[in-house]
Amino acid sequence: MGRNFENRKHAIFKTAAQKSKLYSRYGKQLYVIAKNGVPDPEGNPALRSMIEKAKRDQVPAHVIDKAIQKARGAGGEDFVAARYEGYGPGGSMVIIDCLTDNSQRTIAEIRNCFTKTDSKIGAAGSAALWFDHVAILSYKGDNEDQALEAMLNADVNVEDVEAKDGHVTIFTPPSEFYKAKTALQAAVPGVELEVQEITFLAQSQKTLSADDQVVFDKLLGMLNDCDDVQDVYHNVDMPAEAS
Repeated sequence: MGRNFENRKHAIFKTAAQKSKLYSRYGKQLYVIAKNGVPDPEGNPALRSMIEKAKRDQVPAHVIDKAIQKARGAGGEDFVAARYEGYGPGGSMVIIDCLTDNSQRTIAEIRNCFTKTDSKIGAAGSAALWFDHVAILSYKGDNEDQALEAMLNADVNVEDVEAKDGHVTIFTPPSEFYKAKTALQAAVPGVELEVQEITFLAQSQKTLSADDQVVFDKLLGMLNDCDDVQDVYHNVDMPAEAS
């Protein structure tokens, strides 16, 4: 596919300026996954993967443990997932995933981000149409055939496997994420996944003018300041200095 998912690194977790915000967002995600499933990583693959991701982003163990312990208790917040889509400067497109306990507050904050950057919120699916919703597994290596064989042997509906720049990357539908991960770990014992996530990848990248880039960066920054925002996906080819 030749997809460049490096721009994904400009998602909300990578642009968070304060560790407290990063920890808060992970805490909320861990709580929701544990609350909606089994509050035990051994019996909840989604929780196990989120814990692994949190650890890679250096989230302290006490933050992880607190979220899971909270999910084991009665009551607690009632968070729901919300997704917003829209258009930024210069033909840019964004998809924003949120967890909220007050949808009116959240949409008001998201709308404010768009309004103050001369951007526009679109209807559901308006931007997602130009993205691929995929699961990605990536690790150091060059044996593309080994990865593909592992997927086929496990009857995984794999979309693509590519070996590039010393990494093997597997693309599957989101529903096949855990099945693909299990198959890979069985085929390549001890494999260390550098990327393991379900994400939106833009089908094509948009290069912005210098002026539009400034406004787009402002939009990302404002979205990052919204506590309910968990992740942002976009189609902008970010300048190297923004990495």
